[in-house]
Amino acid sequence: MKRCLYRAEGVEAEEPAVLFQTREFSLSLNEVMEDLRVGHLSLFTSGSQLFLYYESLGEPVSPESLLPEASVRLAVWPGGVKGRRWVPMTDIFHYQQPVSAQHWERTGTGGRPYGRLAVLKPEETASYIYYHYQYQEERPGDGDKYGIIGLHENMLFFYAEQPDTREPAPYEGKLQTRLRPDNWAEVMEPHFIKWDDASAGQELWRPLTLMLEVRSPAGTGGTRDA
Repeated sequence: MKRCLYRAEGVEAEEPAVLFQTREFSLSLNEVMEDLRVGHLSLFTSGSQLFLYYESLGEPVSPESLLPEASVRLAVWPGGVKGRRWVPMTDIFHYQQPVSAQHWERTGTGGRPYGRLAVLKPEETASYIYYHYQYQEERPGDGDKYGIIGLHENMLFFYAEQPDTREPAPYEGKLQTRLRPDNWAEVMEPHFIKWDDASAGQELWRPLTLMLEVRSPAGTGGTRDA
């Protein structure tokens, strides 16, 4: 299984949410996800920006394969493959990684996806990744089982599900040290560029709007619009 995180930008003067909010689109996407063996797709927005999470259960699947009609109406992102609309975000932290389909299966109806957005100071990127790799490998299973942070440029996208799924990881981390700072929030704060005019408690991490959630039969089944 491959967990995929992507970022995209809507074109000027067009609201990107409109592209994904029809029932016909959701039903069509569900069929495509089943055919391509993709499960648990979630799409979030922040202004003109889009953030995408999904789980590819077989061969790697591109966002363009999942969302062909919508993708061509997004802004072209330079670099990489010519004409690309979606840029991959690198997994720099996860509380757990899937080791089998049974391990990763959601129980019951599963949690509801939520996403948050943060901006790193460019000069603090290496430090942020260092601390998070240390945390990830020293304490696997320390938070929501499905929590993951993706990085592109200096933008962070945090995906998780509520309520949290807390359970021990079925594997040991790669580090046997115990160096994760206990004053974690205090150590992390200098890494971020704070949001202007943020609500209390959201100065560092801004909530994203969940626009679309699709659970195809390849995953646990079902479709929900946020």
